[in-house]
This record gives sequence, structure tokens and C-alpha cells, in this order.
Amino acid sequence: MKIIHAADLHIDSPLRGLDRYEGAPVERLRGATRRALENLVVLCIEERADVLLLAGDVFDGSWKDYSTGLFFVAQMARLREANVPVVIVRGNHDAASSVVKALRLPANVHELSSRKPETHELREAGIAVHGQSFSQRITTEDLAARYPDRVPGLFNIGLLHTSIDGREGHEPYAPTSIETMRSKGYDYWALGHVHAREIVSSDPYIVYPGNLQGRHARETGAKGASVITVEGNVVQSVEHRALDVFRWELVTVDAGPATDAQEVVDLVRAGLAARATEVDGRVLAARVVIAGSTRANGAIRRDVERFISEVRGAATDGLGETAWLEKVVVRTRATIDLERIREEASAVGHLARRLASMKEDPKELAELASVLADLDKKLPAELREGEGALRLADPALLRAMLDDVEQMLVPRLLEGGEA
Repeated sequence: MKIIHAADLHIDSPLRGLDRYEGAPVERLRGATRRALENLVVLCIEERADVLLLAGDVFDGSWKDYSTGLFFVAQMARLREANVPVVIVRGNHDAASSVVKALRLPANVHELSSRKPETHELREAGIAVHGQSFSQRITTEDLAARYPDRVPGLFNIGLLHTSIDGREGHEPYAPTSIETMRSKGYDYWALGHVHAREIVSSDPYIVYPGNLQGRHARETGAKGASVITVEGNVVQSVEHRALDVFRWELVTVDAGPATDAQEVVDLVRAGLAARATEVDGRVLAARVVIAGSTRANGAIRRDVERFISEVRGAATDGLGETAWLEKVVVRTRATIDLERIREEASAVGHLARRLASMKEDPKELAELASVLADLDKKLPAELREGEGALRLADPALLRAMLDDVEQMLVPRLLEGGEA
């Protein structure tokens, strides 16, 4: 028996803010969730899957138009022609109350009720799938607690969109516990909602396959679905299969060995080239973080914008359309001894002490944030929104900004220091 388990497809989810990024392959990124679903369908056909389980958030919300639904119907029809049944639950993004538009699904697709838990039996395959869809986006009750009893003689699966007892970065929807799931006596729990792959338990198997396609720089690494092999109603293996078409990665480059900015650019180019060989022909969408104490720090920070453009140019020159830099973050540090400088009686020493005090004292940070609060409100909307927003009233962000000021200003003020 072969079971394919996927979740969090978020088909046609809007990738906000892409237009702000120079050189972003906007259309290819926007089509990535569709291409990943096509890959999932191919996997099901090649594996001759006995069932495809979709554990919620097939859609990102109400469709902009019917093309989203028509695309999904077309892919499900391909599975119908291959005799692959599909069982779905809705999650918080595609709850019954959230997706207004609807189309009739092919006969091989069964969506579990949002009104009450139910069991869908696939007698020919020897499978029973138990579950319940979200009726509302915010679902705080323990749905699993009311799931039906196992069906004797069949391979029993719990299909659930949940955060279990809490997962960082995810809303606590349909909370439950491992003990509650185990008490049902099912053979496998197919979960959704958490976008990172995780095998929560192997007795029984309780699995998050992760989302099908990473959508931003915080969703790094291989994304795809789980392939479950079952013999005699016992799970033999749970394998991850990568199905993404864009691979988001965090590439950290140590600038320590470099003596000038060009050498740092060369290190970045080499790091990206190495990572590009690990993504199996996919487009590499990378966030590059350049860190470490380096003699090139001053040269980099004199004109950070130009340096970042040099890095982007080198990436384009070396990798072409096989890689795209979502963001370049500079966190290099000077090779000077800041602790020693802070002890000096000089003007630079006083400045270094003042900056350190402002960074380390929560009260001073809060006072600075308060002073800047009015200015923060007057910033243009495009500077206050999104992940890279300039939040002047945020103490944590101010601390990082003060650190950048220290690394840029103190070395340049030091007569004879490293610039």
C-alpha cells in the first residue's frame, strides 16, 4: 500500500512585496505553487498511490477568480484518470466560511465534512480516513477528541489540520495532544498547518509533511510530500519527496578571510555556486547574510548600497537565472577591539560607550523608541510594511541599527584605525 500525504499547498497565494525586489522572477514565483501541485500529481501517478491525503490549506483563502479552482479541478481529474482517490480536510486558510467561490470536484475527491467528524472508507484499498474540516478560520476546539472510532481490519488514518500543543510561528488552531491522538488507535496521523516537515511520533506515526512549496525566505530547504509505505497494516517507511520548484535557502558567508570588499564578493559568489549545486536543478532563491570580523568591514560599510549591488551583479554574472538573491544582509564587524576603545578617554571612546549603553540598556532603548515614535508614524507606508519594514519605535530593531552605526562610524573615526 502506498499513501501520499501533503498539506499547505496554498495554491495561488499572493506573494506580497515581490515588486520591491530588483530582478525578482515575479511570474515564476507566483506560478510556483501550481508547478509544485503538478509535481505532486506526477508523484501520485508514478507511485500508483492508493490515496492522496491533503491535510488543509489547499487554498490560501477565497479565490481571486475561478482560474484557481479550475486548475485544482484539472489536477484532480488527472488523478481520477489514474484511479487515485483523494481525501481532503479544510484548514484555517480555506475554511468553509473563508472560500466563497466553489466548483464541483471530480468524483475521486472526497472532502470531509466541516459540520462534524466523519469516516471515509476506501474498502478496495483497505483504508479508513477519519477527519473534520474547519468550518471557521479561527477554530480553537480540539477536533481530534471527537474523531470516530477506528474501523477494524482497515488501515486507519487521522486527517487533521492542527498545531497540536503549539508550534512556533503558527496560530494555535484545533489544538490537541499526542495522547489524544494515540487514544484513537489509528495507524497514521496525517497533519497539516505547520510548514516545516516533522515526524512528531513514530508510535503511531504522527507526521507534518511541511508545505509543498516554500513561499518566502523563512521557509527554507526542501519542500514536498511524504510517501508512506504500508504492509500488513503496519507502516514500513515514511519518506520525504521534494516537489518544490523554487528552493529558498539562507546562505551565510564568513567574510573573515577577506582583506577587501572584492574578496568578500568573491566569497559570496563561491558560496552561492556551491549551494546552487545542492538544489537539483531548481531555481535557488537565497537570502545572503555576510558576517564575521573582517578587514574589509570599513570598505563595505562606506557604501553598503553599492556593495550589495556588486554582490547581486556577481550572482547574476555567475549563476544567471538559476539563482535570485531575495536579500543581502550585511553583518560584518570591524577587526578593532571595541571593548578597549570604550575604555579610552577620547571622544571616540565616549561615543563607543554611549552607543553600547544605548544598545544594552532597555530603558534607554525605550526612551529612544519613544522619541522616534512620531517620526515613525510619518514614514511612507512602503517603509513601514513588510518584513524589512523600518520600525523606528521597535526597540529590537533600534538595537540592530545602533550596532550598524557602531560598526560603520567608530572605525572611520579612529585615526589610523581599520576603515
